[in-house]
Amino acid sequence: MESRINDAIPAKFVMISGSEDKQTSADVYNVGSFQLPDPAGKAGGACTSTLLKVLHDNGNRPMSWIDLLHKMRDVLRQKGYDQIPQLSSSRMIDVSHKFEIVPTETIERNGARRAILIGINYQGQKGQLSGCHNDANNIKNYLINNQGFLEKDMLILMDDGSHHQPTRANIM
Repeated sequence: MESRINDAIPAKFVMISGSEDKQTSADVYNVGSFQLPDPAGKAGGACTSTLLKVLHDNGNRPMSWIDLLHKMRDVLRQKGYDQIPQLSSSRMIDVSHKFEIVPTETIERNGARRAILIGINYQGQKGQLSGCHNDANNIKNYLINNQGFLEKDMLILMDDGSHHQPTRANIM
């Protein structure tokens, strides 16, 4: 079974989504309320703003995946949001293990940190959003300033006319 999974999904990835499948993620119209350092724009997603707040507040202290999720859920609840962030992974992970943006063994093996950042505001469409581009930029800045990423090692996909389009082909 494990080899079939590895063949179907060769990369290891972990994703934190903003809410359960039955929920809708919430927009924040003033991310300043999350006390983020130098946010890119006022609008953003509640999950992204919460993730960044927890990471900044935690500093470089170790924390597990489950600690991260619990802290995120606490911040969201304190701010009046009912969404529940979820963790998904292409491989089984032990949620009690240390949370790392890029696992140490990946850096040692590959020598580079890589990221795909996707911001889709659905510009010109019904249900247009306003903070997804800001979220992608806030995460980009966090990765560069706090995690040692280089911008050249990031693929940034946005529906803003300035970046690669966030299409299935570009994501895959």
